[in-house]
Amino acid sequence: MRDVTRGGLTAVLHEYAGKLGRTIRVDTPSLPIQHETAMAADMLGINPLHCANEGCLAVFVDPAAEADVLAALRSLPYGEHAVTIGEISEDPEALVLLRDADGRETQLEELLGPNCPGSAEDPTQETRGITMSTVTSPPATASSPPGTEGWRLRVTGVVQGVGYRPFVYKLARELGLSGWSATTPKGSRGGVRSGRRPGRVRRRSEGPRARTRPRRRCRGDQGLPAGSVPAGPFTIVHSAHSGIRTALLPADTHVCGDCQGELRDPGDRRHRYPFINCTNCGPRYSIIQDLPYDRPATTMASFTMCAACKAEYEDPLDRRYHAQPNACPDCGPRLLLTDREGRTTEGDTALRGAAQVLADGGIVAVKSVGGFHLAVDATQPGAVALLRRRKRRDSKPFAVMVRDLATAQRLAVLSEDEIDVLRSPARPILLARKQPDALPESVAPRNPNLGIMLPSAPHHHPLLDEPGLEALVMTSGNISGYPIAYRNEEALEQLFEIADVILYHDRDIEIRVDDSVVRLSVHDALDAPLLQFVRRARGYAPYPVDVGREVVPAVALGAELKTTVALSHGSKVFLSQHIGDLKNDETFASHRRTARHLARLYALEPRLTAHDLHPQFRSTRAALDEDGAGTGRTVVEVQHHHAHMASCMAENHVTGTTLGVIFDGFGYGEDGTVWGGEFSSATTPPTGASDASAGCPSSAATRPSANPSAPATPRPRRLRRRPGEGRRRLPRPRGTRRAAAARVRHHGRPGRQLPGHLQHGPPLRRRRRARRGLLPGRVRGPGPHRTGGPARPRLRPGDRLPLRRPRARGGRSRRGRPRPVIRAMADDLAAGLPADRISRRFHTAVVEMVRDRCRAFREETGVRQVVLSGGVFLNEFLLLNCLTGLTADGFDTYVHRQVPTNDGGIALGQVMVADARTSPGK
Repeated sequence: MRDVTRGGLTAVLHEYAGKLGRTIRVDTPSLPIQHETAMAADMLGINPLHCANEGCLAVFVDPAAEADVLAALRSLPYGEHAVTIGEISEDPEALVLLRDADGRETQLEELLGPNCPGSAEDPTQETRGITMSTVTSPPATASSPPGTEGWRLRVTGVVQGVGYRPFVYKLARELGLSGWSATTPKGSRGGVRSGRRPGRVRRRSEGPRARTRPRRRCRGDQGLPAGSVPAGPFTIVHSAHSGIRTALLPADTHVCGDCQGELRDPGDRRHRYPFINCTNCGPRYSIIQDLPYDRPATTMASFTMCAACKAEYEDPLDRRYHAQPNACPDCGPRLLLTDREGRTTEGDTALRGAAQVLADGGIVAVKSVGGFHLAVDATQPGAVALLRRRKRRDSKPFAVMVRDLATAQRLAVLSEDEIDVLRSPARPILLARKQPDALPESVAPRNPNLGIMLPSAPHHHPLLDEPGLEALVMTSGNISGYPIAYRNEEALEQLFEIADVILYHDRDIEIRVDDSVVRLSVHDALDAPLLQFVRRARGYAPYPVDVGREVVPAVALGAELKTTVALSHGSKVFLSQHIGDLKNDETFASHRRTARHLARLYALEPRLTAHDLHPQFRSTRAALDEDGAGTGRTVVEVQHHHAHMASCMAENHVTGTTLGVIFDGFGYGEDGTVWGGEFSSATTPPTGASDASAGCPSSAATRPSANPSAPATPRPRRLRRRPGEGRRRLPRPRGTRRAAAARVRHHGRPGRQLPGHLQHGPPLRRRRRARRGLLPGRVRGPGPHRTGGPARPRLRPGDRLPLRRPRARGGRSRRGRPRPVIRAMADDLAAGLPADRISRRFHTAVVEMVRDRCRAFREETGVRQVVLSGGVFLNEFLLLNCLTGLTADGFDTYVHRQVPTNDGGIALGQVMVADARTSPGK
């Protein structure tokens, strides 16, 4: 129930129609509008349904309880006039329709502006202030000249913060149209009228997306006949702030070509100004506090525009019309540089000072779009080594930001498709093949790939324009294991442990957003390159995934590593930016804040909370804790690999019984043990447990490690117990340290397991294994086997190691047996085969095992659909050869393209499983 206050009954009806995703039909004769009220509204030229009614109540009830509720209301002193005014239909479109005594229906539009007739700010109001439009053909009116045609349009998608209103304004002027345009929480709306060429107007209204720029992602257009639209010049009205918010949030984007030209023009008033932007570029998601996207609802609210900026902001023909972060050196944010002694400089002096520190081999913490980076000159081995030592990052690859495309091509081998990705508005980090000896090996040691990106913020350009600074290491600005710093106070408190100086500014970041990491894979058997997300964040978040069907409002809290959160509304699931590993309180606080931020922006009220099955995950504890994000909601636990499978099925709109090949570091199983991967079958929409599954032994069950996703290590006693063989000595891997034994001893103690780990056998045996060199000395994050896989020119399978096909028992296929593969690898090691040859043989065996298992499943069930998901499929060799091999075998094979295949995409699957388990009939 809702009181009928702000926006009147119209606002209440639209709010519930949006929440329910259904059409509400109201019987006009039943509306309890008093005669005196109707007469007054008629004289004032307003719609009584838009008026606030203090003390009135709108109640939505089950049809079966209608009579009882009416009787109860009428028994109250103030409820004697309670009546039934309409019904909620099963129509899936969120509309409010008014039905007259003859059964004719008209649409009740939301109030878009001030409730005054003839207001220039609200041209939707007609002569009598009624904002209803027919949903059949527009009525002829005496005021409409012959040939006049009026249309009301709604364009959905990314239309806020991308200059859509001025685009429509210019197009209307070009065509000589009258009418209006407004941005609302549901998207962009407008009305147009033409006394000439009505057919041309119709064609333009049916295809505006063809004329839009890349950042305007129009997902759908709807033309609603609106009768006569008021004559007069085409106008742009102010944004409306009421109603359910379905317009997509704009993502942060790079500096457009026009702004780059002004940035480098000595005669321009924004020359070298580090906060230059326009409607086509600049910060968006990272500064938004509320929707619609207007300046008072951003972190730019504290900066008052000067006269020159305000004139640009208010001119519909200007490139900066309604560019909310619009500013200049006279009125906008300031750039600051502070050293360890607290000495501070401002503006261009700060920028040049930071460039000098970089040139001298120092470390600079740079505040970028969504948080801080730590930067050094990528061409100086000493500077890179200093950054690794201070950040305690031994071998994990660093990303490199380059001056321009020509520099990128000197450092990496780039195809035309990869160049397009690099130059896209999102400006992600692209994993590309290294050029030999172009940069010091310490930038990405023992890795065939290099993470490379172009500048994404205005002040990156003048930094990289300095002589000798054409390539900078740009890694996350954080203490190891913690989230990136994004507030000035935390950067000044923490980052001097690593940085020599900090380059920052006084424009706040509302929500931290890390860099996105993508990879473009090419294979002869694929029709087009395959774009995969390793990390989905800046430039892509928080764009939703359309899952193709209505889902219950829910929040999913993800997993423990590489986590994201997701919230659903209608058929869209809004996936947050990459948050990180929930290893500490700071990252966990960021996790919860991100969920609340997304929910607040879209005014979402989830009814379910979905979380991982693992009882020790922080996200699980948050869902179950009364102080956590799951307060007052139904809580649904989802098995880890089931969520991976459901995620891939959802983004590809896969329906029907499907086989999932899910290979992951670890996932808590329904039997209380840890699973490293499995083959599962499920029916879409996904339901509870899988119909059938065959688990793969978990790496955590065979190998103790500080990193649960590290690969398994064979057990020596099993390797040497082959009949007729004596004791075999294996070569000692380089880098083994005595600390490995101590770490194994620590993790093996009862009660000291990491999440996802099992107990690992007697301590004495573990110490012997470490001394013999069967455990690597140190593992810190994903190495080449996780981020790049085998080198791209060597993606074709080779000869394979022996692998037994799983035996079938009682109609069900059982587990694969990895022991023969491990024995064969030990033989190869003892024989001195090169590591790349052993790796190829092992990976080829895994690919053939996947193909064999899927063919066997098809023989048993006839199912031909397969999805591949899980973090192991970040290995490019496994992904491409499984995908192309299964396709060649006649399977319809699906992989992730919109969300990461690792745990960064698992929240999407949690939403889908939670919806299916709680929604009858799904």
